[in-house]
Amino acid sequence: MNTVWLFVLALIPILWLIISLGVFKIPGHKACPIALIITVLLSIIVWKMSFLNSITAALEGVALALWPIMIVIIAAVFTYNLSLHTGSMEIIKQMMTGITNDKRILVLILAWGFGGFLEAIAGFGTAVAIPASIMAGLGFNPLFAAIICLIANTTPTVFGAIGLPVITLAQVANINVNQLSYAITLQLFLLIVLVPIVLVMITGRSIKAIKGVLGITLVSGIAFAVPQILVAKYIGAELPAILGSIISMFSTIIVAKVFYKDSSNKEHSILTLKEKTLAWIPFIFVFLFIFFTSSLFPFINEKLSLVKTSVNIYKGTGAKPYTFLWLATPGTLIIIATYLGGIIQGSNLKEITIVLLNTFKQMGKSAITIISIVALAKVMGYSGMIKSIALVLVATTGKFYPIIAPLIGALGTFVTGSDTSANVLFGSLQVEAAKSLGLNPYWLAAANGCGATAGKMISPQSIAVATAATGLTGKEGKILNSTLKFCLVYVIILGLISYFLGPIFGF
Repeated sequence: MNTVWLFVLALIPILWLIISLGVFKIPGHKACPIALIITVLLSIIVWKMSFLNSITAALEGVALALWPIMIVIIAAVFTYNLSLHTGSMEIIKQMMTGITNDKRILVLILAWGFGGFLEAIAGFGTAVAIPASIMAGLGFNPLFAAIICLIANTTPTVFGAIGLPVITLAQVANINVNQLSYAITLQLFLLIVLVPIVLVMITGRSIKAIKGVLGITLVSGIAFAVPQILVAKYIGAELPAILGSIISMFSTIIVAKVFYKDSSNKEHSILTLKEKTLAWIPFIFVFLFIFFTSSLFPFINEKLSLVKTSVNIYKGTGAKPYTFLWLATPGTLIIIATYLGGIIQGSNLKEITIVLLNTFKQMGKSAITIISIVALAKVMGYSGMIKSIALVLVATTGKFYPIIAPLIGALGTFVTGSDTSANVLFGSLQVEAAKSLGLNPYWLAAANGCGATAGKMISPQSIAVATAATGLTGKEGKILNSTLKFCLVYVIILGLISYFLGPIFGF
């Protein structure tokens, strides 16, 4: 079968997801299992995978979906649910409105700054699940909270989970991680400044919504972008998003306190320091546990990483044991942190456990969606379906290939839900394409990593995380329709940057 037909057939599961979710509004827990069945059948009939290899590829996806992805989502929603149970969410609400009542500024602090920080530290859906659930608790429309957090959780994902996507891309493509990190920050600079402006406009439902908050919005973006460039160039991939998000969040809060005093709610002044600290204590523990057990602290991280189980699941060529990290994973750490926080807040173990069990029940339909989509991604990757799509795109575009290089990265994340997985799938392809076209491999590898951030906002896996966190299971299609247009503009901007600006920056 020729490459064009393979290209067309490989697109069928992706087109089914777009049409079923976006056009027919079929709930994710119904549409995604059908997409998985289609993918398995295509892998066997067209790509000649054995039945055993196709099924075990899917089973490896099931394992990945359950641990660490679903456990992270459950843990994040558990933290939020416990804050409702203890009443601490009401105090957090008073504190946030004590900074400002202006929803545009709250979006910059929570969805952009705090979400970016969670992505940088943990990844795996925490950056959507936790801010979206807090925003819903603050009175934001849940659908809006889901959409805004998905759009915000784009640019930070490339350096998410302590730089894992970039480090993995450098390893796969056999290139220097610092040079790659620097190229990525240059390509993303404009978007890091633009995304907060877009978030404000969406919040106010108008271009005019930026009026009165343009200054603080620019501060929020530039305070994220500039540190990223400096840290990426001189330190590496682990810290750009961590420092960028922290500086952005605190800069935004300081500017709000100094220049937007009139928008604050004076009611927060009656809260004592103890009340404020107790309200945030589960989230403080979440931060401390994840930060100090991350790869930034190898002694702790390596000890926790010893508690693991490796299982051979996929039986085909290139199979590697799948490893379950039982302690060195954000989900476990968040659950432990939340238990400790809940006990300090005055809840007993029985109460906290009931909240956790109810959270598991709450996540049922979301689990079906996420398991199906991650299993689908594994089958598409192992069978060669994704490469069939990418190779045709490379062959048909020639010298204009840099324009679509980010689109290939976005496609990888759309299917897999992971910036890291998109880089594993297409990193080497981008470098080989660059060499064959006489272009700088760092620049095109960076285009893949940056494009992968665009796919994050439309990935069914990410959307399922957002719907689970905000109680909107079944509304996946509505969210996809809302984020798709932003994704298209985002990819077009990246394509133009990739095509025109490489030589200007010396790539």
